[in-house]
Amino acid sequence: MGYSLSDIVVGIKGAGEMASAIAWRLYNANIRKILMAEVPEPLAVRREVSFCEAVHAGRKEVEGVAGVLVRDELSVRMAWQEGLIAVAIDPQWELLKSMRPHVVVDAIIAKRNLGTTLAEAPLVLALGPGFRAGVDCHMVIETNRGHNLGRIITDGEAEPNTGVPGDIAGHTEDRVLRAPSSGVFRALASIGDVVKEGDAVGEVDGHEVRARVAGVLRGLIRDGTRVSEGLKLGDVDPRGKREYCYTISDKARAIAGSVLEAIMRVYNR
Repeated sequence: MGYSLSDIVVGIKGAGEMASAIAWRLYNANIRKILMAEVPEPLAVRREVSFCEAVHAGRKEVEGVAGVLVRDELSVRMAWQEGLIAVAIDPQWELLKSMRPHVVVDAIIAKRNLGTTLAEAPLVLALGPGFRAGVDCHMVIETNRGHNLGRIITDGEAEPNTGVPGDIAGHTEDRVLRAPSSGVFRALASIGDVVKEGDAVGEVDGHEVRARVAGVLRGLIRDGTRVSEGLKLGDVDPRGKREYCYTISDKARAIAGSVLEAIMRVYNR
């Protein structure tokens, strides 16, 4: 399409775990004009590897790459000049669209399309179920663990949402912490803490949230977040390796690599 790869502007919807892995990989591939659009109260669980933490802290570093909170087009471009990923509170994607990105990646992982269209950029990519390649976006990236993880789909859809978290060391749903009721979440533990089965790691309006397996608290939603019943609040990694809390996961790296490949298919000509 006649663009230098270093000039490509990439807009990423979301700044949680998967979106952040994508931004991190693109940045390290020298595609560095990246704008991530988030909601005012992000619900990321794996906050130590999510650029959305910049919404609260102003800046967040993931494996040596930093993202900063921006407000407008000028601050986006200033962030890029300083070698930083731009993170904006932009729930309606207005700022993202105003930057006229060459690539838009829907990495919200909502399991449904919240409004992404083919018209948003010359290349529109979407993660997981809820999108049809050629209708909602140009390509879909498979997010379901297994043989097809990371597959680039150019015709059709990703596998349906199973509703079952991925298997880690023989544990699936029991490693996930969920809100027992709607209300405000209060943390009683921190990411990186070692927990035993039955330990209280938080509460929602007086209802305790307890670990169902022993391991390391790999992710936990931000203290003070308003949540709905059943929402994922955190996860316990039964492998017990604390360093995993602060590094990008195998699944996220696979998906991020596929997004990079998809961009190369179109722009590396």
